[in-house]
Amino acid sequence: MPPTIAEQANFFDAGYRENLQVLNEGSVRRRFDPYLDIPWDSPEFAIDRNDPRWVLDPEIDPLGATEWYRSQPLDRQIAIGRWRTANAIKVGSAFESILIRGMMQYAMKLPNGSPEFRYCLHEMTEECNHIQMFQELVNRIGDDVAGMRPVFRLLSPFIGVAGGYAHAILFIGILGGEEPIDHYQKALIRADVATPEALRRVVEIHIAEEARHISFAGDFLHAHVERMGPLSKAACAVAFPLALRWLVGEIMAPPKSFARDFDIPVEVYRDAFWRSPHSRAIMAGYFGDMRKLADDLGLRNRWTRPLWQLMRIDGPAARYRSEPDRVAVAARPVRPATATAGLRSVG
Repeated sequence: MPPTIAEQANFFDAGYRENLQVLNEGSVRRRFDPYLDIPWDSPEFAIDRNDPRWVLDPEIDPLGATEWYRSQPLDRQIAIGRWRTANAIKVGSAFESILIRGMMQYAMKLPNGSPEFRYCLHEMTEECNHIQMFQELVNRIGDDVAGMRPVFRLLSPFIGVAGGYAHAILFIGILGGEEPIDHYQKALIRADVATPEALRRVVEIHIAEEARHISFAGDFLHAHVERMGPLSKAACAVAFPLALRWLVGEIMAPPKSFARDFDIPVEVYRDAFWRSPHSRAIMAGYFGDMRKLADDLGLRNRWTRPLWQLMRIDGPAARYRSEPDRVAVAARPVRPATATAGLRSVG
């Protein structure tokens, strides 16, 4: 049962309540509107479908790193990169909608006086803005992309509702979707990859607000997992690597219809997602922060570590938030002169 109003003051420690207040104030002071903060109709934000900046960057994108992709004519590289970008954005919108459904289910069960209620609503408001922002960009790119894979689309309404009742696993899933996207986008900015202006502005806004969302999810798990019994904690320990691996596949890899439409050989598709050493290094590199969180929560231990290894997402924990993945960097191929842009997966 959730705590009563009288129990709220002592249910969470002062540090967690203070962090929530900081996040609340940040959402009020520094917020973005997709139609006020992005000059969609300015000339420099116009979408050029033949812009070479749609080409996938081999240092960041696993498909862009394949010899097959780099051997394609420039116009074909542009078309593949543009479609992949638009579809990744569409998938990001879908993930945000699942997050909103689950978080609304959770928030509306909270008692009066809950310190979590206000920030949950702030985050959902920001995610609604993100969905508008992403869909506007997809519309302007002009490719009629499908977004989610069929099974993920079918299950999405139920995932959100179920997550509202298994709230710790809901927030593990939130991090499983947000972390790969955030890691990729920060790598894109750090590498100063050439991208269309509209896309870059969307990425900048998303990174800024997603920092609060990821911080809240981590703080939430710290506050709740430590109060769980052994069986519930064991369930979270098993769910953690499974959720991360499943969601990275759903969000960061395109549907198989993409390979058929662009005549991508089966072996190339499989190597890029996630069979080759380079692509596996990229995938594992998304989760350095999550390995640190799982270690801190006692969820990555001698019993569950083999599961992380089986999912191919094990590795060193990040020493600090958003530490660049040096293992994946060392495994990257040399960037050819024609590659000017990477996958812009935003969600």
